[in-house]
Amino acid sequence: MLTALIDYDSGNLHSAQKAFERMARETDGGDVVVTSDPDVVARADRIVLPGDGAFPACRTALRDVTGLQEAIFEAVGARARPFLGICVGMQMLALRGHEYELTDGFGWIDGEVERITPANPTFKVPHMGWNDLVIDAPHPVLDGIKTGDHAYFVHSWAMRVGTPAQRLAHVDYAGDITAIVGRDNIVGAQFHPEKSQATGLRLIANFLHWAP
Repeated sequence: MLTALIDYDSGNLHSAQKAFERMARETDGGDVVVTSDPDVVARADRIVLPGDGAFPACRTALRDVTGLQEAIFEAVGARARPFLGICVGMQMLALRGHEYELTDGFGWIDGEVERITPANPTFKVPHMGWNDLVIDAPHPVLDGIKTGDHAYFVHSWAMRVGTPAQRLAHVDYAGDITAIVGRDNIVGAQFHPEKSQATGLRLIANFLHWAP
């Protein structure tokens, strides 16, 4: 089993790589490779798309690697390979993002990425630090993760999901903020699993053994 961690120059992958390699080693989860090679992505059994920075910049960076986006779409859409998007990698699953300019997402999740606007001005943006998950729906990647478990967030924009069944978890930060989304063979986490200690490592291990 091979998990491809996509490298498209949109974030430091070192900590994510170490976390996935650790859980693959500890749970017999196969091999993990960091790659921007479409051929490697095409033969991978699982795909992880991280992302740091602005939504439009990440979309452009992904498209700029020849054949990479097409390989991801083929593997996930046509061959139903399990997929995990992290942070902006999750946001790009939406229909579109509104950061700086209107930008189309993958269209895999019925949602729009909008700026966080807390009703209470004492809540600062970006939403940064630890927050308690609220589980909205059961899912295999959430096995062993419960409401009240902590996850680590760093973001100013969040997905507003149009189909409630596609929101698996949220957090309360002067209002609901989507934390995890999913449908079919696709999941996404707004928080950083690799920085979320026990909660994040559990989610990674679950993903490595998820068979949708």
